[in-house]
This record gives sequence, C-alpha cells and structure tokens, in this order.
Amino acid sequence: MPSRPLHASHLPAPDRRRLVAALGGLALAPALSRAQGFAPGQPIKVLIGVPAGGTQDVLTRAIAQEVRDSLGPLIIDNRSGAAGRIAVETVKTAAPDGHTLLLGTAGMMTMFPSAYRNLSYDPIKDFAPILNAARFELALVLNKDVPANTLPEFIAWARAQGDKVSFASYGAGTPSHFLGEMLNRAAGLKMVHVPYRGSTPARQDVMGGTVPVYFDTVGGAQQMLPSGRVKVLATSGEKRSPLMPNLPSFVEAGYKDVVATAWFAYYAPLKTPQPVVEKLRAEFARAVNKREVRQMLLQNGMYPVADTGDALVKTMREDTARWAGIMKAVNFQAND
Repeated sequence: MPSRPLHASHLPAPDRRRLVAALGGLALAPALSRAQGFAPGQPIKVLIGVPAGGTQDVLTRAIAQEVRDSLGPLIIDNRSGAAGRIAVETVKTAAPDGHTLLLGTAGMMTMFPSAYRNLSYDPIKDFAPILNAARFELALVLNKDVPANTLPEFIAWARAQGDKVSFASYGAGTPSHFLGEMLNRAAGLKMVHVPYRGSTPARQDVMGGTVPVYFDTVGGAQQMLPSGRVKVLATSGEKRSPLMPNLPSFVEAGYKDVVATAWFAYYAPLKTPQPVVEKLRAEFARAVNKREVRQMLLQNGMYPVADTGDALVKTMREDTARWAGIMKAVNFQAND
C-alpha cells in the first residue's frame, strides 16, 4: 500500500512549530552563509559596560535563554570602566561578523555625545542598531537613617543640609546622575554628586549608609526594599510607575521638569552584514516578546519594548537633543 506524503498539518503542534522554525532557518541559511564570519551556533559575546550583577545582566540572560537554540550561546562580557565607554569602543572596533555585540544604554548612546568633548565614537554612525529591548524609570532611594519618609520631608531636610548631602549615581553623565542634578535645580538643593562604576556598588553603599541618597532604576530600588535598609520616595516618569503605584512621580509632586526615563538597546559593529543584523533583530524581538521574558523584565523594573532599528535611531536622535538641552542648562561637562 503506498504511503501518504507527510504534511505539516499531520504533526502535533510542538513538532509543527519546530518544523516551521527549521524551514525558516534553512531559507535564511544562504544569506547568512554569505555574511562573512557569521557562524550560527557559535558563541555571541555581549559587552556590558558595568560590573556584573546589574539589571543589564538580567535582561541579557533572559534573552540568552530564549535564543540559544536559534543563534547559539550569548555570553556576557562585563567591561566596566570609563562610564561604559570601554565596552562601546571595544565593540566599535570588533570584527563585524555578528559575534560581538553591545548592550548600549541611553547614557552611552544619547548623553555622552554632549557630556564628553572628545568622545571616540559616534553612536549613530559607528554602529548597526539591532533592537531597543526595554525601557525603565528611576527612583529616589534613601538610606533608612535619613530623617524623611515623604518627598516633601526629604526636600526640606536636604535643603537645610546645604552641600553636606551627597547623592550617588551609577555613573557620571547617566540618567541617574542627571536626575539628581534636575532635582537640585528644581527644588533649590545643593546635593553633591558621587559617581559610581555601576549600580551594584552604589546599591551596596546606600544600603550601608556610606552615601545617603541614590537615584537607581525602579527595578534596583525594588530589589533593595526587602532588606529594610532603604526607603523609596518618588519615581521619575511623567506619571506614577505601574511597578510602584503607591509612590508619587516628581511631576505629580510639583517638579514638572524632573523627568528621566532610559532604555537598553543592542548594537553590532557598523559593517555587520544586513542579513545577520536582521536575524539577530528577529530572534531578540521574539525573545523579548515571550510571556516569560516579559514577566521577568517587569519584575526587574523594565518595560519590554522590542522596537525596530529605525525606531531605535529615531529615539536616539530625540533623546540626544533632549539631554543636550539639560546638560547645557546645568552647565555639565564630563572629564574626558
């Protein structure tokens, strides 16, 4: 008896999905094979410009788990130093083969062009944008011993202290830094900025009382709260954060110009072949849109985005102009 030809509709649903994915990979294989140096299944290194243990690691690990089968392993390479510029410069000069990527931040890619006179890279001209993966807001975090439990109480206390109050940021020229400067300007404060090399050491010091004030991501603030060693008073979006709805935004409290939101996006070196960029974008977007990944990001204070490359460039241009105005207003210039 002749056998019936096998059709995808005859397969169980999980097998159908695997078959479709495999066929999609085969269709793309010729284009990828022409992309010099890209080898699906080989490790892809993602450079992150801050020490290990931060929110950027959480995001990249979540994506790595979802793209392992389609792209190969994603390996995190934490290259802290120079406010993240070491990581950016390393990826800029890396082989454009899709195996070395950058997790860029709003600071690196939209603030540093105005902050540094001699920046060694152009965020738009020197990289191939892959995906804007997630955005986030920030929060005002105090050590538990600061005698203030509301934003008005904190403003009154800090104003009375003059320049004896210091505030931590997770890096000079970052949204964390400028949120503190904006609050200084809006509320008539004189807090002194103390930049850290990433969020992890800053969190340790605000919990330990070495520094009384820290402007962290909402996700980072949430992680510290169970310790009982900090309190969180306000968030930096235009409206209340859905992740901390019991707290006012600075805007709601009357400081309409104290708004800071930021994002994490992935980039490849400039001359990475377009088929490789498109493959990376498709797989990263698929990962970010997975229900489990979205839940994990929300739990860590990030809102999933998964924008296209064109949308990312538009965001970069708009944010660059906005932060340039803020830096001019506070007369900020970073040390090169």
